[in-house]
Amino acid sequence: MTGLAVCALGFLFGLVIFTQLRRLPVHAAMREISELIYETCKTYLITQGKFLLVLEAFIGVIIVLYFGVLLRFEAVKVAIILAFSLIGIGGSYGVAWFGIRINTFANSRTAFARHEGTPFPLHAIPIKAGMSIGMLLISVELFLMLCILLFIPGDYAGPCFIGFAIGESLGAAALRIAGGFFTKIADIGSDLMKIVFRIK
Repeated sequence: MTGLAVCALGFLFGLVIFTQLRRLPVHAAMREISELIYETCKTYLITQGKFLLVLEAFIGVIIVLYFGVLLRFEAVKVAIILAFSLIGIGGSYGVAWFGIRINTFANSRTAFARHEGTPFPLHAIPIKAGMSIGMLLISVELFLMLCILLFIPGDYAGPCFIGFAIGESLGAAALRIAGGFFTKIADIGSDLMKIVFRIK
């Protein structure tokens, strides 16, 4: 249970850093552009969420055929693998959404700090954003794995981990690749704000 408490503290740490970054000063034009970029990213995430559900349906058929037919697992164990694959996808999807959200507004805060001529925030803001995402990712994944170890019977823990690994890997593969593309858009957009809006 101590491990769950540590995971909860890590999760809280990530949210605290998120709140601190969001409260940093930013030019109104920069905020508007970063929110516009986030809305674009949000549309992408919703589309990817639908795609992941379709992909999970195909993977679910493969899981049933492999574990249920070839390996002759019990129906309950196959259902557990399917359920935890969905949980794994959900965890990956949630962290990806969080990462895109914090990166879009952290970049605008960094750009504003640069225009103010304060060098330290130029390093501190991106580092804090990365810390927040990393801590949240580790805390969520460890929390779910510890829940499997602590609350799931031993003979079902293996199938749970299998399903969780499948879902987590599937979500990561589908979301992280294009997710980096959108955070790069946010970065470029924040750098171009000075030119477009003539911010001094």
